[in-house]
Amino acid sequence: MSHINVTINGRQYRMACEEGQEVRLLKLAESLESRVEELRGKFGEIGDARLTVMAALTVCDELLDANQRMRALEEELENLRSVRVAATDRARVTQIAVANALNAAADRIEKTTQVLNRTIGGGVAIG
Repeated sequence: MSHINVTINGRQYRMACEEGQEVRLLKLAESLESRVEELRGKFGEIGDARLTVMAALTVCDELLDANQRMRALEEELENLRSVRVAATDRARVTQIAVANALNAAADRIEKTTQVLNRTIGGGVAIG
């Protein structure tokens, strides 16, 4: 477990994190600090706790929006997968139908050739 100091709303806090997560925690703290500063610029000095809560609510709002977008994209992805499966199934059915039609045509051509060979008799065989 690592410990680092982060600054939020002008105050330092000693935080614990897993090994290797120090840079991420610092970036998260910097993001929250910039939100606090942005809100301070909009609303002035309205109290440290209030600024921090407003910044946290802003982050939560963005997180909720991101989760909703992610769920919508997951649903869209699932729909696209279903469409792909249906298209693959249709292509397979079409491929089988074409193969059957070609085989039937080949059989008819073969039978026609046999009939012509019998009709012509001793002449030159066709096919």
